[in-house]
Amino acid sequence: MEFVLASNNQKKLREMDEILRREGCSVISMKEAGFHTDPEENGSTFEENALIKAKAAMEASGRACIADDSGLAVDGLGGAPGVLSARYCEGTDLDRVYFLLENMKGMEDRTARFVSCVACAFPDGTSIVVRGECPGVILEELKGEGGFGYDPVFYVPAEGYTFAEMPQERKNEISHRGAAMVKFCAELKKQGKI
Repeated sequence: MEFVLASNNQKKLREMDEILRREGCSVISMKEAGFHTDPEENGSTFEENALIKAKAAMEASGRACIADDSGLAVDGLGGAPGVLSARYCEGTDLDRVYFLLENMKGMEDRTARFVSCVACAFPDGTSIVVRGECPGVILEELKGEGGFGYDPVFYVPAEGYTFAEMPQERKNEISHRGAAMVKFCAELKKQGKI
């Protein structure tokens, strides 16, 4: 089965495609599918936003569409930046990382989790929504060159690396998106979609 990802984020696309290929499925971007949609993400949860994006893409294309809404939830910040992770401040990913570190200056509780909610809307009107999480801590400085977003400051104690230092294959195995995609594939099988 081929899905359309309701995003043109190539790094997210690559991560999802690697996981889906293990199940005999694949995913392409909206650009590759020949359409574009940019719905307002006005949900108050990751689940709501993922489903908003998946449904909008499915309605625009008539195909099974996957969307991911993910972000960072920092315990000492009451779960912020949360659903606003990509819009935490104006600027680049790096600007957002430094803004986060500034807001956490002097904070003792640096525990956090990456959250990923994957939603899929099907042309028959059904949908699947799953959630994956990966616990970690926020470092006081950036480490590593890989990944994207908050990866350089998200340290996974059990692994001994930040997401930005971790080999991509290992990140896919333990990440929030990896956990959500495993649940997604299990639900696809349970519902007889693959």
